[in-house]
Amino acid sequence: MRPEPLMRPEHAMVRTLLVRGMLVGLVAGMVSLIVAKVLGEPQVAAAIAYESAHAAAAGGTHEPEVFSRNLQSTIGLATGVCVLGVALGGIYSLAYALAQGRLGALSARATAGLLALAGFVTMVVVPFLKYPANPPSIGNPETIGQRTVMYFALLGASILAAFVAVKIGRSFAPKRGLWDATIISAGFFVAAMGLVILVLPGVDEVPADFPASVLWKFRIASLAGQFVTWATIGLLFGALTEHSLRSAQARATGRALEPAL
Repeated sequence: MRPEPLMRPEHAMVRTLLVRGMLVGLVAGMVSLIVAKVLGEPQVAAAIAYESAHAAAAGGTHEPEVFSRNLQSTIGLATGVCVLGVALGGIYSLAYALAQGRLGALSARATAGLLALAGFVTMVVVPFLKYPANPPSIGNPETIGQRTVMYFALLGASILAAFVAVKIGRSFAPKRGLWDATIISAGFFVAAMGLVILVLPGVDEVPADFPASVLWKFRIASLAGQFVTWATIGLLFGALTEHSLRSAQARATGRALEPAL
């Protein structure tokens, strides 16, 4: 009897995709770090200066920092975005393993790009429409738990609606064609999330005198950082996966030709 392989081929493939996704996520985190430093950090510094000025005007003092601002904006920021990138890349790779071969005749690169776009819309754009990012000095500390729960409730609803939309699209595709099925599934997603966004309570804790330009630039920087992360993951993961598949096909073709040589 031939010995059982230590790992089944499909398990080895998932492990390869997972490692690739985490490495790609690390690269995406590094790219996002550049965006955060260039676009986001000046706005964070302006928001902290605003908070300090208001505390001084009120006769109070700024709360002491556990970690220095310099440490937060360098090692802390780099660690945060890179760890997030690795985690996001790992989750993305598992989603890709489930999606590959189930999206028609799309190539590996097209599948990766489409999946990254769907992830960006579902996990970033939709929550951002209701609960956009605010600088760290904005918001009532007493409501942070409630705001966190509402944000993750919207995020979970968005992911669930996307999953159901894909199921709807796949069920309509054989009858109505890919184009009509895509429109129907997208229409369901937009309608479902529009309803959820209307039902969930809003949050507006930005002080009236907070500089609008700082708030706007911070939110743009936050959205840009997320976009760069997802774009890097989708493009780089797709390119590496397609190259790997071509190399495997070339090796398989070479082995098939060996007996004839």
